[in-house]
Order: sequence, then structure tokens, then C-alpha cells
Amino acid sequence: MNEHFRKLIESLEPKFQNLINMKPVKYKALPRPLPTKCAVYLFSEDNGHLYVGRTKKLRQRLRGHCIPSSTHFSASFAFRIARQETGRLKATYTAKGSRQSLVNDPVFRQAFETAKKRVASMDIRYVEEVDQTNQALLEIYAATVLKTPYNDFDTH
Repeated sequence: MNEHFRKLIESLEPKFQNLINMKPVKYKALPRPLPTKCAVYLFSEDNGHLYVGRTKKLRQRLRGHCIPSSTHFSASFAFRIARQETGRLKATYTAKGSRQSLVNDPVFRQAFETAKKRVASMDIRYVEEVDQTNQALLEIYAATVLKTPYNDFDTH
């Protein structure tokens, strides 16, 4: 294995431990100011880890996941929950079944709104990671180890 890459991989476990051992907070109780901007974050519910993400602007990204006015672009985790809840799992690249057509459908829209409220009430953990390569690797590592059901590394 390439030595540089091996060192990157070996650096993941301590950051991962910091992430999962952080005392969780709720979106409405995020500290001001946040101790970090660049981070990998984890949403959990009832002791189950559900979704790992990464960002350069933590507060703004969490806001996108959690506020009622968020769109399918910014509330991607809630959108995935709504897909699961409605059984509309496959993405399409035509007008019928597109993200916008799903949001316009009353049944899906209600599921999406409910999912955003659910995400806003979840436990949130985060760990600082400023290096974008390390962020990407840590996101994949955490999602793989925790078997988060809403992470998807498929190409679209």
C-alpha cells in the first residue's frame, strides 16, 4: 500500500472515536459559536446511527438538514428518509419521478416535511476535520463502520 495513503487511513480511527464519543447535541441546542466549521457530522436516533456527512460550514449545513423551509437540495438526509417512507427509492433523470416531481406530490411532500422535523430532533455529533481528503475518507470510514442506512456512495 502507498505509504502516504496508509498514514491517512491510520489517522481515521482516533477522529472516528472522537466523533462517536462526543456528547450528542440537538440542532436547537448547538453551541454558539460552534467550536469548528469544517467537520464530519453524525445524525443518530434512539442509539442508532443513521447518517454521516461532511462540510466546510457546519452550522449552515446542519441548518440545511433541519429547518422546515429546506429544499430537497439542502435537506438531502430528510429527502432520503422520505424516499424510504414512501417506497420511492430509485432516482430518475426524467421529469416523471424527478426530485422536483416528488416534492410536488402531496404524499411525498408530507413525508419530506415529517422527515425534516424528525432530523431536527435527532442527536448530532461532529468532529473537526479541515483537510478535505481526510474529511472524505472519514465520512466513508464512519458510514462503513457504523453501517449508517442513509449513506449512499453510489454515483448518480
